[in-house]
Amino acid sequence: MRLFYPLIGTLLCSGAYAQTVDSLDAIVVTAQKKEEKLQKIPVTVSAITSREVLNYRLWNTREITAVVPNLFSADPGDGRNVTSIRGITTTSYDPAVATYIDGVNQFGLDTYISQLNDIERIEVLRGPQGTLYGRNAMGGVINIITKQPTNRITGFAEANIGNYGQQRYAVGFRAPLIKDKLYLGVSGIYDGRDGYYTNLYNNKDFDRQHSLSGNYFLKYIVNSAWSMTLNVKHVANRNNGAFTLVNGVDNAFEHPFELNQNATTEMVDNTLNASLSINHTGRGFNFSSQTAWQSNHRYYKDPIDGDFSPIDGVSIINNYGNDWNKVKVLTQEFRFTSANTSAFRWTAGSYLFALDNPVKQATHFGEDAEMMGSPEKNYALVNTSTGKGFGIALYGEGNYVLNKQWELIAGLRYDYERKKQQVLGEYLPDGSPTPVFDFQPDTSAHANFNAFSPKLGVLYHAAAHNDLFVTYSRGYRAGGLTQLAADPSTPPLYAYKPEYSNNIELGSKNTFFNNSLRVNVALFYATITDAQVPTLVLPDAITVTRNAGKLQSKGAEIELAALPVKGLEVNYQVGFTDAEYKTLKVSQNGNAVDLAGKKQLFTPDMTSMLALQYQVPVTRKGTVQLMARGEWQYLGEQYFDLSNNIRQSPYNLLNARAGIITKYAEILFWGRNLGNRKYISYAYDFGAVHLGNPETWGFTLRVKW
Repeated sequence: MRLFYPLIGTLLCSGAYAQTVDSLDAIVVTAQKKEEKLQKIPVTVSAITSREVLNYRLWNTREITAVVPNLFSADPGDGRNVTSIRGITTTSYDPAVATYIDGVNQFGLDTYISQLNDIERIEVLRGPQGTLYGRNAMGGVINIITKQPTNRITGFAEANIGNYGQQRYAVGFRAPLIKDKLYLGVSGIYDGRDGYYTNLYNNKDFDRQHSLSGNYFLKYIVNSAWSMTLNVKHVANRNNGAFTLVNGVDNAFEHPFELNQNATTEMVDNTLNASLSINHTGRGFNFSSQTAWQSNHRYYKDPIDGDFSPIDGVSIINNYGNDWNKVKVLTQEFRFTSANTSAFRWTAGSYLFALDNPVKQATHFGEDAEMMGSPEKNYALVNTSTGKGFGIALYGEGNYVLNKQWELIAGLRYDYERKKQQVLGEYLPDGSPTPVFDFQPDTSAHANFNAFSPKLGVLYHAAAHNDLFVTYSRGYRAGGLTQLAADPSTPPLYAYKPEYSNNIELGSKNTFFNNSLRVNVALFYATITDAQVPTLVLPDAITVTRNAGKLQSKGAEIELAALPVKGLEVNYQVGFTDAEYKTLKVSQNGNAVDLAGKKQLFTPDMTSMLALQYQVPVTRKGTVQLMARGEWQYLGEQYFDLSNNIRQSPYNLLNARAGIITKYAEILFWGRNLGNRKYISYAYDFGAVHLGNPETWGFTLRVKW
């Protein structure tokens, strides 16, 4: 510690100038797969800069909830975020909101990386983005860009210490290996904490977890026109108690962060993403190719609790070695863009993928199985499924400048997809080395899907810093085949159709007072047909999807950023969503139920985030500055089941940060959910509830060069 304090003093009193912000960032985004100014594109986009990622203290993609209007990311507790934008929500393993990291589509809920590591910028496109992004971008796109190496030697090191044993250490380094030719970038994060929940069964932390992630770049400049970038990302996540669920809303709130489960285990979750990008810059057009490989192996060392109670009723087994429960995806995209030197600016390309998803999972009925409705005990139903998928798409979009004020927008994409699945169900008594009979014979099925995704729009430049646009776009979420369940009333390999949306949007982007005030407004109206409705099948803990209804979603959004006085930053985002099923017929307990008029799940009717940050110099030359920041987050009423029985009333969350900043270092103290508000973050339709994170606090020491 004697060495620690002089080190801090040296860093904080360095001659570097800690600049006070006196104008809003002029943000360049790649939302339309080419570099453009944020305020000049006819798309509703929220851009979170690298500085804002640090200011909001964003460690995970779920924490951008309400930072972006009408975005909510539910946290089931197992690391797979369920994201909703404008009432379009993920209800199956095919997400409704697509996530891209450095151009690579995070294909499904298993393969995506939620940890935010060395971020340059986060772009969130709201509304269907089918033309350029294709399948599963019905709600929008989260486009994450990490920092890449250049000719400058840059780097950082960061340590975070907090309550609940929080420890998060991050480091990054970027440098030229050969100037103007070969560059290296490396960054990594270790993140760990004790459990928020206590398991009364053994009086131990239930969800103690830690992870190690890395991001590695090698960039080679061939010549003035060609470059290549190799990128590898990985995450190794370990969670001692992934399903932090309590039966019943009242029980969850009366005994917060307590549960009682007899089956305890460690979740092992390993994800690898690798990509090779080749880029060409030409006079007439630019070209890029990206080849990507993703894999995720996720399993539980021992059985996990399927009844979320202390009885030996039902448990789930999926530890069957490296050949099972390992998703693998290969993607390839070729893209051409205009050089932006003419009145017609365009983007065109192709995209293909190949998916391999072998799943083996057993539902085990123990000594107390009769309490769960099973006439027998001490046996397992082993479900084996081998799924394969292939898809190809062609797309194009362009903007034509009619004159100084008017632009026309048009785009079209065609997607074709083929899915095949083979299933086998076996009955395995305890003590038997092999299954004794098949309750579901080995059988297979396949299904083909295709879709056209058009886009039309008009952009009007009302003034130099005021733009209006109106667009129509169509969204598309892929269809599929149902999984195998132990319940004989749920037949496997049932093909459900794609889900489609039609979206109309009116937007206005405005900058005032010499770029010290930015106000963006959007209105939207969307209809979703052949809505894919999930049904959780117990005790297998799998989701069966059916096309069961029509959804209507409409609302408004406002984004405001201002610098009213020197040193004071104000950011306010608010969104309103009314998402309601116009038709919805589902089966509950063997009976047909009409749920027309019910609200969409995982969709707050309002999201709001107000952030105030004040930074003031404390030395004459401004080498040291004090910073204080407060955030008020409001989430409106929302539901977690189709019947709208599981309801979370509106609630507020308060976050704060304060400390000392220089150009090369900062020491900040932070707190999240100050006041320790209890609220539902996720719930299953049968009543199992997961609470949002409790009050947390700690400090950050960050050094950069």
